[in-house]
Amino acid sequence: MKDSTTPAFESRTISSFIPQNEEIQPFLVVGLGNPGREYQENRHNTGFMLAMVLAEQLKLNFSRVEMKAIVAKGKYEGRQIILAKPQTFMNLSGQSVAPLARYYKIPLANTLVIYDDVDLPFGVIRLRPGGGAGGHNGIKSIIQSMGTQDFPRLRIGIDRPPGRMEAADYVLQDFSSFEKKALSQILGRGAEAALTIISNGIDAAMNIYNGNTKDED
Repeated sequence: MKDSTTPAFESRTISSFIPQNEEIQPFLVVGLGNPGREYQENRHNTGFMLAMVLAEQLKLNFSRVEMKAIVAKGKYEGRQIILAKPQTFMNLSGQSVAPLARYYKIPLANTLVIYDDVDLPFGVIRLRPGGGAGGHNGIKSIIQSMGTQDFPRLRIGIDRPPGRMEAADYVLQDFSSFEKKALSQILGRGAEAALTIISNGIDAAMNIYNGNTKDED
C-alpha cells in the first residue's frame, strides 16, 4: 500500500508551539496501528495496545470518532488528555494525526506518538523528542502531513524479523506465545513512560526510561 501525501501542517519549532501558560495545554497521545480485528494482535499494533492500556489506567473509553480516529478524552493531573487510534491504516496515519493536532491546538511538544520498532530488541522502550521516520510508514506519513519531525515518540521494540523474512510480513504477524507472556509488563512500563512525559516532559522521561541499547534510526 502506497503512502499518500496530504496538505502539510504548518512547520514550526517545538519552542514556538509552547505557550506561556503551557501547564494547562492539552496533550495528544496517539497509538499507531491498523484497524480491523484481523490486525488486532499484530506486532505492528503495539501502539494501539499501549493506547488501550493508558485508557484503562486513566479510566477512559474509546467512544468517539474524530478526524479519522477513535478517541478517548479525559483529565490527568489537571490536563486534558486526548488518546487517539487512527483508523486510516498505518501508512496514512498523518491524515488523522495532523487534523487532530490542529483542531485541539496541541503544541508539538505535547503530541506523543507511540509505535513499534523493528530496530529495537523486543520489549525495549526508547523515547525521542523528534527525528526521522526510521523506515516506519506511520511516522513517515505523520511527518509528511504535519510538515515537521519535531514531535516526541515512544517506541517499543519488537525485534528484527528472523532469517530472511521481510519486515513488512513480520510486523503483520501476531506476537509469539513467549512474547505475549511478557507483553503486559512491557506495555505497563510503556504506559508509565507516557504518563511521565505528560507530567514532567520528554527529557525527564528519557532519563528514566531510555536504556543503554544502541539507538538506531
